[in-house]
Amino acid sequence: MPAQPEQPAIRRIIHIDMDAFYASVEQRDNPELRGKPVAVGGSRARGVVAAASYEARVYGVRSAMASVTAIRQCPELIFVKPRFDVYKAVSAQIRAVFADYTPLIEPLSLDEAYLDVTENRAGLPSATDMARQIKAKIREATGLTASAGVSYNKFLAKLASDHQKPDGLFVIKPADGPRFVETLLVGQFHGIGRVTAQKMNALGIFTGLDLRQQSVAFLQRHFGKAGQYYYHIARGIDDRPVNPDRVRKSVGSENTFETDLHELPELLDGLHPLADEVWQYCQGRGIRGRTVTVKIKFADFRQITRSRTLLSAVTSQVVLAQVAGELLQSVLPVSQGIRLLGVSLSGLNTEETTGSGQLTLFGD
Repeated sequence: MPAQPEQPAIRRIIHIDMDAFYASVEQRDNPELRGKPVAVGGSRARGVVAAASYEARVYGVRSAMASVTAIRQCPELIFVKPRFDVYKAVSAQIRAVFADYTPLIEPLSLDEAYLDVTENRAGLPSATDMARQIKAKIREATGLTASAGVSYNKFLAKLASDHQKPDGLFVIKPADGPRFVETLLVGQFHGIGRVTAQKMNALGIFTGLDLRQQSVAFLQRHFGKAGQYYYHIARGIDDRPVNPDRVRKSVGSENTFETDLHELPELLDGLHPLADEVWQYCQGRGIRGRTVTVKIKFADFRQITRSRTLLSAVTSQVVLAQVAGELLQSVLPVSQGIRLLGVSLSGLNTEETTGSGQLTLFGD
């Protein structure tokens, strides 16, 4: 009798997502903020919320929301300047906890990561037990809570970690994956943004079950290459491995100013510290890139970018600042004030082989 082919092992994936990370760090370090609505970033008059505490989220305050909108939602909102050096240090503590269990760690940001624990250093057969231990160790090391999702692939593990926040632990077993997916709105799927969800809705696709009823050909006709991905996730299928060698795509820094800027000297004064911050980050990690991009947001929130790709990698902060300054000057004079500037470097050739797809260093 011929030997039966071996079935591929079912992977065990944990997705860890810290709860309101930046805001929780601030509340941990300042007892006066505990139990109160807190926004990290921005100010009462200007800027954008980088993170909101759960007390603020009750009022509808969310990250990336304009500060003026957040204040309308929650007049008692307390704004706190971000401390990214502290957040990075806490993130390193969290990463050290992960490393006790597996070397297969794919960070998505300072506060979020996938872990493949199919084979693990703790020798535990249960990914759920590992997730429970990881949550407890993070709390012991940092005083912060994390939510964990456990499943057999990345897509479902991330959905699971969102399911019982904060301080949650939710498991989606292989037998339950397709049934769990079919009940969700497509806008809840990781990888389906607002515009794509609206397009799906226009086609009569509102839930995972609706999505599952579409053919590959139909989805590819309307959504291109992503159509095949949507076809599979509607069935709870996601073969993407946890990738500890994910290469960073860009490094950026931005700042929203207290008052709108109009003239070149004051704009350059605002631009150069951003270039400095990007360069210092790149210098410390051996990162080099060829494409410089300047982001400009006007007083009416209209946003534009200007980019230039050099023949060789940027070799100094002086070059980075010079190219960024030239890109900025290319849009001057302006008919209205500029409320935000950003500088980023992409086209990276990096010695740093782990990290998120993009690092953004927010300013306020």
